[in-house]
Amino acid sequence: MYKVNEIFYSLQGEGYWTGTPMVFVRLGGCNLKCPFCDTDHSGFKEMTADEIVKAVSAAGGACRRICLTGGEPSLQADEGLISAFHAAGYSAHMETNGTLLLPAGVDWVTLSPKDQVAGLKGNGTVVLEKADEVKLVLAPGVEPSAWEAFPATWHFLQPCDAAGRMNTAETISYIEAHPIWRLSLQTHKLLGIR
Repeated sequence: MYKVNEIFYSLQGEGYWTGTPMVFVRLGGCNLKCPFCDTDHSGFKEMTADEIVKAVSAAGGACRRICLTGGEPSLQADEGLISAFHAAGYSAHMETNGTLLLPAGVDWVTLSPKDQVAGLKGNGTVVLEKADEVKLVLAPGVEPSAWEAFPATWHFLQPCDAAGRMNTAETISYIEAHPIWRLSLQTHKLLGIR
């Protein structure tokens, strides 16, 4: 059984796949507590892999791309869940803080490290050795240069939305001075979608 906070269909709002239709499977729980976290971890429903696949199909119709997110999806996602998605014809993406190893078969890995976040509770040490993209939130205490050599095809820097204020100008200035980075905005928030 998997603890599922919610399953919903929308457009990916961040990183490489921005604007792409996806079904989001938000798994419950996280091993970190970030001061800017926007996820409610208090409620969840226990579901089997088959029930999740059926709910994904009902939510997304013809969309064949899912994003496992959280909380921290690697606390629960396993090869059985990834295999169930593949057997039903889905491409499985995962957004992770990278502190735990991932199950085999994940099609796209977005590493969103939190190891430098000021006020972080929990061990944010990244154990992943590679990812398809790094999506780093420019929060207080974060030094992006520490992630510039990480083996990923894409490096995205995202303003931190803390207390209703985004540090967008600071993020843009950093990217202009360090062109390995690309700007990632939370476009779903700007558009008023989930």
